[in-house]
Amino acid sequence: MLPATADERLSQARIMLERRGIADADLLAPPIRDSWTRCLAAGLDPERPPPLAMVDDATLREARDRSDLALRLARTEMKNLYHQVAGTNFMIAFAAPDALLLDTISDSSFSATARATAIRPGSLWAETRCGTNALGTTAQQGQPITVHGGEHFFNRYGTLTCTAVPVFGPDASLAGVLDASSDCRSRQQHTRALVAMAATQIENGLFRECHHASMVIAFHSRGEYLHTLNAGLLALDPDGAVLGANPQARFLLQGLAALPGSHFADLFHTRLGSFLDGARTRERQRLDDLVGSAFVATIETLPQPRRMPSPPRASRVLPTGFIADDRRVAEVVRRVEAAAARKLPILIRGETGTGKEQLARHAHLAGRRTGEFVPLNCAALPDSLAEAELFGHTDGAFTGARRGGAPGLVVEADGGTLFLDEIGDMPLPLQAVLLRLLDDWTVRPVGGGKRRTVDVQVVAATNADLERAVTAGTFRADLFYRLSAVEVTLPPLAERRDFGAIVRHLLSEIAPDRSITPTALDRLAERPWPGNVRELRNVLSRLSLDEADRPIDLDDVDSLPEPPAGLSRHQAPSCLRETVQQRIRAVHSDLSGNISETARRLGVSRNTIYRALRASMPD
Repeated sequence: MLPATADERLSQARIMLERRGIADADLLAPPIRDSWTRCLAAGLDPERPPPLAMVDDATLREARDRSDLALRLARTEMKNLYHQVAGTNFMIAFAAPDALLLDTISDSSFSATARATAIRPGSLWAETRCGTNALGTTAQQGQPITVHGGEHFFNRYGTLTCTAVPVFGPDASLAGVLDASSDCRSRQQHTRALVAMAATQIENGLFRECHHASMVIAFHSRGEYLHTLNAGLLALDPDGAVLGANPQARFLLQGLAALPGSHFADLFHTRLGSFLDGARTRERQRLDDLVGSAFVATIETLPQPRRMPSPPRASRVLPTGFIADDRRVAEVVRRVEAAAARKLPILIRGETGTGKEQLARHAHLAGRRTGEFVPLNCAALPDSLAEAELFGHTDGAFTGARRGGAPGLVVEADGGTLFLDEIGDMPLPLQAVLLRLLDDWTVRPVGGGKRRTVDVQVVAATNADLERAVTAGTFRADLFYRLSAVEVTLPPLAERRDFGAIVRHLLSEIAPDRSITPTALDRLAERPWPGNVRELRNVLSRLSLDEADRPIDLDDVDSLPEPPAGLSRHQAPSCLRETVQQRIRAVHSDLSGNISETARRLGVSRNTIYRALRASMPD
């Protein structure tokens, strides 16, 4: 029979955790159970917490600079929270997306607790090191959580109750974590609601700042909520295209695609022109959406007047030749740079040919490593020689050993970076040895010899499903969690927004005297690119072989062999595909066949419109 009270169940759960290394599902709330499970898989011992990691002042300043706007907005909300809970032995904290504590406010009664647990700016509260804790666990899972007393993985934090809520930016990426901590005796049931409200206030501030030069509409079904946290916020460009919507706007417009690229007319019956005209004479207006809901709305900010187009912005080309104009890719690069600055292990995911090694080389440069960049293809390691290849061997250690021995790739990477490509194919015995390296950073050659301490930045890459490999028992869970201290994913080429910049950069490397016409570039963008950037480089090499005195044009691209149908990345079910095509044809007809206006209205490329129209033509 299970213990009757929550405290009794938690006490029993801790006994099972500390004695048997088990996170019992019957005794714990699911978020705590899942976190304990991750901690155990990461190799943490609940009775032996590692020292709390601290960054130096320079690294803390850099982190604060990267989160400047979010931190400034958070400080205002932290002060408000402090006054709401002052006198109740609380600390309010804000952390970066990687759980690095950026700032705190606490009352004097909590100061001793903060000192004892090192809760101060510059401390790193990642779950993989500090175990289950509100800051780190929220950063890990992107969901609010309260961790009370013994629910912390390590007993050193067992006197605390901590509530944390994620703060998301306008692009839905994690912008930070807001936390309120107290000793267990001061636990308050309303704390989570207060912290959640403060987090929403920060998110709305980030949204408004991001769209300060655009038209921002606030709306709600009830007028009294129009200027509260419950209001939906919608950002539009001067033509009515949706630039962004906060979570409450997407909630209020359920059933409608309130996403960047859609249009005001795709959401509301009210005409945009009429809505703008009404704003000149009255503050509040009625908005009726396309599924029958009515709202009260007001324009918070008006769009800026149109300006002459600026010259094309120069592409961001990393020293390794990697293009980072796509917003998602730029965020990946930023995270890799931040991780490399602190020498955290990095796991890069992505399909073959997406540029994982280029990004790893950039991590090497960003970390200002003075040693060599040493790549290793784990899939090419023979099981029998894998350990010797990685950690070196002594003279005569095995049949065929190199005379005089060899230092091994890890020693070659001392002071530099070891790039473990196709890490999912690393033999299981070698995984255990690599895990020991990550624990103590010492190397001992096969066959004996003196141990050596090394300073190595480890970057791993894979296109495999490591989670499935862990479940199948072909990849160690503890190694997976150690390697993925910072995990990023490179999108496939077909999903990137900087396709044109990539083409132009590759062409400048392959054939500096050749250019490409816009129509040819658009046609290239229609291809599925299963081989990603690597395939694109090969295609451009082929296209640039002849006639250097003219640009690559549409005829050149159309002469390329059609990609095999089975390699297409985006083959939607036929019913969905037909529904999308019908929508495109309807809008195209309503706009009297104007391709550009149809593309703008639907928020897609002109090539998508052409494809849908061609699909409707009889064979």
